[in-house]
Amino acid sequence: MSAPNSGSRDIRIEQDVVLARQFVRKLAQDYGMRLIDQTKLVTAVSELARNTMVYGGGGIMDWEVVDEAGRTGLRLTFRDEGPGIPDIKLAMTDGWTSGGGLGLGLTGAKRLVDDFELDTAPGKGTRVMIGKWI
Repeated sequence: MSAPNSGSRDIRIEQDVVLARQFVRKLAQDYGMRLIDQTKLVTAVSELARNTMVYGGGGIMDWEVVDEAGRTGLRLTFRDEGPGIPDIKLAMTDGWTSGGGLGLGLTGAKRLVDDFELDTAPGKGTRVMIGKWI
């Protein structure tokens, strides 16, 4: 493909969440990701982009197409400079939500993707990396 294989998008307002979902769906389609995997990835993106906007006060979604060990995937990193997650154990508890999102929480987003990393601390912001293989 002649398009760039990495970049960043602002996640500041509700429209940015919508645009992030649309962008990732198109990217996944362009690389031949199966429909079910597109849906899982876009659902996770929706939850994480909304978290970035609502709880992190806005931030950035970095994206890249990765080729590792003979396979291709999409890696997305959501990062903000918000208050961070005070209780990671609680935030990673199935069924827990602080309200306002899709009700998936971080654990729901984690189940929808192949790779998931969370880096956060109170006062230090949050970084969530997800990956889905094609």
